[in-house]
Order: sequence, then structure tokens, then C-alpha cells
Amino acid sequence: MLVAGIMRFTDHHPAINRQHGELLEPKPDLRELAPNLIDGKPYPWNPGARVWRILVAPKPGCAQECVALSHELDTVWQLFGKDADQVDLLWLGEPPAGAARPVSLRVLGPAPRLRERLPRLDDPAGTPVYVVDPNGFVILRYAPGFQPGGLRTDLSRLLKLM
Repeated sequence: MLVAGIMRFTDHHPAINRQHGELLEPKPDLRELAPNLIDGKPYPWNPGARVWRILVAPKPGCAQECVALSHELDTVWQLFGKDADQVDLLWLGEPPAGAARPVSLRVLGPAPRLRERLPRLDDPAGTPVYVVDPNGFVILRYAPGFQPGGLRTDLSRLLKLM
């Protein structure tokens, strides 16, 4: 109680971080950049469907790291259970051989303008992952090497809000 009292009267408060990913401000707006699937069909944001997206935009030549990332994201997606149909996994460019291909995977064609809007995409540590809301705003960024459980927790909370 003494420590709590000292912290209160000296105005020291522990930092509260409610999400595991980095909350982006301002939120990059992808609404007018509706991408196309690899087969050329459009992938509309369609906010009425209330589908959240996990977006991966790896660098060309990403092989083993991307295969491991795809399997982690597949596991995260499977753990959503009944809410799994509310989450799409968007992969910008063709996934490498051996990558997991869950039914929620949507492979997007080249989209240089979309890539430009993703903050700190060219991280030298590896491939970041983003969460895109149903409207097309990028709201969270996960740095390379993130814990998949944190992504699952954050997205589970967001799904409950809808």
C-alpha cells in the first residue's frame, strides 16, 4: 500500500497497453485502393460484411520466413473457431511454396499503391503483419517476430465489438 500511495501522490502511473500490436495513428486509409485478387477479380472492402483482415505484404524472395509466418497465421485463424468466417487472410503476392493455405486466404495481385500506404513495411527485421478493419483502415501493425497469440487476442477483442 505504501508503494501504491507513493506512486499515486508522485503522479507515476504504469503504462497501460491494451493491445499487443502497435495502434496506428493516423490510420492508413485503403478504401479507394480496393485490390484485385491474383486472378484479376476485385476484392471489395465491403464494410457491411463486417470482415476483418490480416494483411501480409512480404518482400520479394521471402521464403522460409514467410512459410513459417503463414503457418502461424493459419493457426491464429483456426483458433477463431465460430468467428473464423469473420476474418480474411490477405497475402500480397504469391505465397511461397510450402506456405499454409487456409480457406480464408485471399491472394492479392501486385498493388504498389497499397504497399506504399503500409507504415514501415520495409522493416529490416522481416515481414510485419497488419490488421485492417471492415471499412479498409489499417488499425494495427505487428512488428516482425511478433507473438501470434497477441494477434489472436487483439483480433478476438475487435470481433466482439462487431
